[in-house]
Amino acid sequence: MTHIPRHGAPDNGETLVIPKVTDDRPTVGLPRIADGTGHRGPGGGGRVRAVVRGFGEVLITFGLVVLLLVAYELWGRVAIINSHQRDMDKQLSQAWADPTVGPTPAPSGSALPPLSGGAVGRLYIPKLKLQWVVVEGVALSDIRYGPGHYPGTAMPGKVGNFAMAGHRSPGIFWDLDQVKPDDYLIVETRTDWYVYQVFQDQIVTPTSVEVIAPTPNKAGVAPTQADITLTTCNPKWDNYQRLVVHGKLILTTPHQLRPPELPAT
Repeated sequence: MTHIPRHGAPDNGETLVIPKVTDDRPTVGLPRIADGTGHRGPGGGGRVRAVVRGFGEVLITFGLVVLLLVAYELWGRVAIINSHQRDMDKQLSQAWADPTVGPTPAPSGSALPPLSGGAVGRLYIPKLKLQWVVVEGVALSDIRYGPGHYPGTAMPGKVGNFAMAGHRSPGIFWDLDQVKPDDYLIVETRTDWYVYQVFQDQIVTPTSVEVIAPTPNKAGVAPTQADITLTTCNPKWDNYQRLVVHGKLILTTPHQLRPPELPAT
């Protein structure tokens, strides 16, 4: 017992006895709140959050897969193309250095073009700072790693249309849309350099085969000059159109004289 004086009453020695109150009731804690909705435990809104979180993780995973595919197209495929081009370039240089191998057909020669997949020469696009070994044929197997020559069209330097096709992929004709009139397209054979100057770029349908006619865009008209034509799919990532670049021959020099239009690498 705790004893304190009684205030306001005569002090007769009497004391006020205040009983000590003890609360023996069990303590009740605050409810556990599982989420901001006021629900207790993992039910209700907790399940909704789990579903949303799972869906978000699926989207993130899908996005990463897409990014990896894009990265492969932009860098991985380029590395593969460059590797194959280095191999073909080395083989072509060895063939040109071998005196037992005949030269690439001259403009006035009547020799047949190489067999499908065989090297025709090298194509340089100074504007893009790129070059490739060009092979004979435009089948998918022919142009997998670089441009291919349309069979039946003119050979380099000859009067007619030296026409080529290439995939619209990084490492090949991905940036062909940047090549504009007055830019140069240069072809190297074992015996000569051929410098062409672009005079037209256009977008056509896949059925517009007149672009590779002997006189570009004039089917049935006999050619009077040596032209070059590059074709590829358009737009990027699709193929419902064709991007076409045309040029005309402006200079021919012997292989020993590198043309000034081709900067040294």
